[in-house]
Amino acid sequence: MTEATGAEIIGQKRDTRRLGVVVAATVGNIVSTTPAVSAVFSLFLVPISTEFGWPRATVSGVLLLTAVMSAIIYPIAGRLSDRWGSRRVILFGNVMFAPAIAALALADGSILQFYLLFALVGAAGAIPSTPAYSKVISEWFDEKRGLMLGVAAGFGNGIGSTLMPILAGLMLVQFGWRGAYMGIGLIVFGLGFPTLFALLRDAPGRVEEIMRRAEETGPQTASASPLPGLSLGEAVATRTFWVLMAAVALGAGCMTAIFTHVVPMLMDRGIPLQQAALAISIFALVTAGWQVMTGYLLDKFYVPTVAVPMFAAAILGLLCFQFSTSLAVIYFGAALMGIGLGAEFGCLSYFVSRYFGLKYFGVIIGVYYSVVIIFQGGAPVLMDIGFDLTGSYETSVWVLSVFLAIGAGLILLLPAFGLQRPSHSQESPSS
Repeated sequence: MTEATGAEIIGQKRDTRRLGVVVAATVGNIVSTTPAVSAVFSLFLVPISTEFGWPRATVSGVLLLTAVMSAIIYPIAGRLSDRWGSRRVILFGNVMFAPAIAALALADGSILQFYLLFALVGAAGAIPSTPAYSKVISEWFDEKRGLMLGVAAGFGNGIGSTLMPILAGLMLVQFGWRGAYMGIGLIVFGLGFPTLFALLRDAPGRVEEIMRRAEETGPQTASASPLPGLSLGEAVATRTFWVLMAAVALGAGCMTAIFTHVVPMLMDRGIPLQQAALAISIFALVTAGWQVMTGYLLDKFYVPTVAVPMFAAAILGLLCFQFSTSLAVIYFGAALMGIGLGAEFGCLSYFVSRYFGLKYFGVIIGVYYSVVIIFQGGAPVLMDIGFDLTGSYETSVWVLSVFLAIGAGLILLLPAFGLQRPSHSQESPSS
């Protein structure tokens, strides 16, 4: 009875820690780059352009710069997390990211200085980022990994991208754009750091766990690998690495291009701004929620082909969105595209953890995010080039539909997950 009671207490503590990690990762995503920088940027575009007399393209160019800086830092931050643990790296990143945002208030009209400030934001923001939190979640959860990855990333980025622009807008009215950036920096640190410090924990060391089991069951158990997985070099040498890379990069790039052009695509067809804004809201909310659903379905069926119908839904949604004149069908199309983009984000971390393991998960997921963010930054530009050449987005829509179909086809080429299917016992307190 005493041993059982002790095991129950240990199990309860471990479950509490797991819940705390999910809360911390969700809050961390709420104050990450997407909500705190990208989602609010449109609010600052006109005030900054007006004050300094710069063309809007000059101001918005910093978004590509932050994407490039993030692409450089993602693998480095992942490597450090693999070596030193995610908690240290993420806390350090939050401490760097918050003042980097606040420092944007120091912009003095120099384009060089303005770009350097945003370069710092991009570099610092890549440390306490979605791939970093995905690493922690993946190490804590096995059976429910997909669901928890979806909760932390989907709800976190969704809630953050909804609330942060509202708060930024209020601060912009009261304190101007400089005060608003300082306020965002305070929110990132004031909400993020205490939560991360109190609740974020690295998963119990696998080596310590195996040594404990070796003492109980015999020395032969100690030969098992405490944290199985491929190195980056080993992963890159596999066909699966490149097939997955192409599928996710194509899908995420195409869907991001559409997401950033929802309003102009609709307004070019005479649809009022308010109705166009509702379409983009539907797109964003479904994207956030569907990451959770994607994770749940992956946990339940444990096959990569779960994502194929979701990619197909995005293609159908894109065609409905572009060619229908009915608002109901347009909104339905926006929801279907949200399913596609949510599936892209929901699948990536899960697939990487299942195909390549957790030993070097940080650096591998960092490389994937680096490539994806470059595609996400470049695809919208190519879409605008297509518009300039043809005078409409119709050609771009057909091209994007073909690329999405290719992405779905590539998912069909992925092998079954190579690691043993998780079971409840792997996450039970007594394991």
